[in-house]
Amino acid sequence: MKIKFIIFIFITTWLALLVRVFLLSVESNTYYEKLSYDNSIKTEQIPPVRGEIVDINNKPIAINKLGFKIQLAPHLSLKKNQNMLEEEVNTLLKFLPKIDREKVIKNYKKSDSYYNHNFIDIVEFVSYEDIMPVYSTLNLRENINIVSSPKRFYPYSEVAAHSIGYVARANKSDIKDDKLQELIGYTGKSGIEKYYNKYLQGEAGKREVKVNANNQEIEELSSQAPIENRKLMLNIDIELQKYISSLFVNKSGAVIVMSMDGAILSASSFPEYDLNKFVTGITHEEWDKLSNSLEKTFTNKLVHGLYPPGSVIKTGLGLLYITAPEIGPNWGVYCTASMPLGKRIFRCWKRDGHGNTGITKAIRESCDDYFYKGSIQLGIKKMSEGLTRYGLGKKTGIDLPNEFVGTVPSREWKRNKYNKPWYIGETVNTSIGQGDFLTTPMQMAQFTALMATGKLPRPHFAKRVGNEDIEPQFEYVLNEDELKKLPLIQKAMYQVCNYPSGTATGYLSSKVKIAGKTGTAQVVGILQDIEERELEHEMEYYTRSHAWFSTYGPHDNPQYVVSVMVEHGGHGGSAAGKIVSDIYNKLLEMGYIEK
Repeated sequence: MKIKFIIFIFITTWLALLVRVFLLSVESNTYYEKLSYDNSIKTEQIPPVRGEIVDINNKPIAINKLGFKIQLAPHLSLKKNQNMLEEEVNTLLKFLPKIDREKVIKNYKKSDSYYNHNFIDIVEFVSYEDIMPVYSTLNLRENINIVSSPKRFYPYSEVAAHSIGYVARANKSDIKDDKLQELIGYTGKSGIEKYYNKYLQGEAGKREVKVNANNQEIEELSSQAPIENRKLMLNIDIELQKYISSLFVNKSGAVIVMSMDGAILSASSFPEYDLNKFVTGITHEEWDKLSNSLEKTFTNKLVHGLYPPGSVIKTGLGLLYITAPEIGPNWGVYCTASMPLGKRIFRCWKRDGHGNTGITKAIRESCDDYFYKGSIQLGIKKMSEGLTRYGLGKKTGIDLPNEFVGTVPSREWKRNKYNKPWYIGETVNTSIGQGDFLTTPMQMAQFTALMATGKLPRPHFAKRVGNEDIEPQFEYVLNEDELKKLPLIQKAMYQVCNYPSGTATGYLSSKVKIAGKTGTAQVVGILQDIEERELEHEMEYYTRSHAWFSTYGPHDNPQYVVSVMVEHGGHGGSAAGKIVSDIYNKLLEMGYIEK
């Protein structure tokens, strides 16, 4: 029995040894073969070249400037190789004296370690003109590597800066959201560059190479080209954009030129800034100057600027009035320039009043009293619901990032925000676009298009993304009665710009017959005990009202909206009338509008 047990143990032990030998020699072969493959085969990602952005006439407005980055071999900062690092840096400075020596060494040492076997970036960009005379000499050096590295460039500098946006170095948050940006190093930070970033940046390629024990390339095994150079065509006409920028020198505000299907021909936020300064990094001094500007240079006022709309909303509110059973198209008031309400007096802008006033005169001459009294008849609920339906207090859907919503005040809004009751005086304030009422210039342009055509278009910059044309999108928000009575509003808007007593007529020199609405949005309130208002031009600059003038033309065949907002400009007609006229005359000259 003992002998059998010993034989069993002997056989079991040998079987276990044989199984282990089999696993080590046969089964583990796959694992070690893969490990060996990984040690000898290196996979590299190939960064894609960012796509260009062009205007409607195919003129480039965001391109890639040809250049190179310089890399140094790893381990040169280790003690035994320190002389080599100094030698290579001195060589670079000899041929490229503009390079910052301290910055180069700092960048190198930050990434150098025993564990890094890849070349290290030390100079991010050297222009084609600077590198080509010395390329062959530097490229012969074993420790120096010169790699193609295009840099984003904006040929028109500050023109349309807020719309186009810019690219800059990707941060940790950007890389976390999109790993490709770690390879590329740059990403769209604002404007169209950010909104269409995933499309423009393309997709990485892949390359497999065989390397030796020293990480030197022996053979290329496979290569897959990146998907790159994706082109984005905009509706913007950069020549028109340049012209409009020349009209807004030393002014702050926003200008939008949009076709009736929502295509943005020009859109500017002022003041503008040089986009190229952000590509490689702006200095602290420049950043502080721009970010502390009282004109809020960095703010994209097109979609992030929130302003009281003032009298511009009287067109939409007027449409609600004339289609409401409580009021109707024949309703009128006798304006005496003031309306007592409780302990307050609500004044009309015209000191002597407007006398008998119906809907046409109320819009043409911007009679506040008509809208005050109409708001009491209609009530804030119907006012708020109607204006929201017309596109205010919600996003327009434009292809720009982080569009603001604005505010159309209501009882529910105030209760949710402040947990306070609503007062009838707030209804009256809302009727002339004041109080807590806030809109963006883009919303006002869209709103004006609705008044011109009865359709609410979705504003859009992109005309073609790759080979795909962007189709116009509309919301049909007006009911049957509103569509039927809309011509009454359009007639009044025409008289604003063409009738002797129209609020804009005296300030226009447009060769195109247009329709529109002026607006003066107060920045500071007027005390009740002040009997005579201070004139806008006599006020301190930052206390003057914002000036609005939102128009469409030609009036009998609406093709374009031209909407202008001048910060602290005072009266809409006087501040923006000439700008609007010049833009329509330019549209005529450029062939966008035919006589």
